[in-house]
Amino acid sequence: MSAPKSRPIRLRRAVLADLPELLALERRAFTTDHLSPRQYRHHVTSPSASVLAAVDAGGLLGKAVVFFRKGSDSARLYSIAVDDAARGRGIAKGLLRAVERGARKRGCKRLRLEVRQDNPGAIRLYEKLGYRRFGAIAGFYEDGADAWRYEKPLRKPGVTNRAPSISPPSPRRPGAQRGRRAG
Repeated sequence: MSAPKSRPIRLRRAVLADLPELLALERRAFTTDHLSPRQYRHHVTSPSASVLAAVDAGGLLGKAVVFFRKGSDSARLYSIAVDDAARGRGIAKGLLRAVERGARKRGCKRLRLEVRQDNPGAIRLYEKLGYRRFGAIAGFYEDGADAWRYEKPLRKPGVTNRAPSISPPSPRRPGAQRGRRAG
């Protein structure tokens, strides 16, 4: 997909009509741990999830999937991806900011995510935007890759974020949930 820089980008909630493009982006962006059509249908319509789409006149440029758990003050960025042809346009940063605003509106006090330890570009972006590493999970991804865990406190606009304390990486707990994550 070619995305000229002059096209305005719009961030919005994904709808069921976006499923073909969401699935195609999923396959292009990740080699393993793909969300299925059924999972996307569920997440797009679920009150406990939010799927955001970054679009321009040419179609889908990026997406973010975030989960909310009843009774929890944390939101979890499950997945974020930007089409290769659209990189360098600030789409990932825009999606992250939109996810943070949405989580704040739902009363969340922090946003958490996991990122592949071998994804330096995503790690740089998260750290630049105020996310702090607080742990690790060995063998987290389907292909056996390890993940870093990150968190960002969500403050009201204009309030300075303070980084949480960083604890040493912890081994994966038996029975902990597996699956593809943000990076």
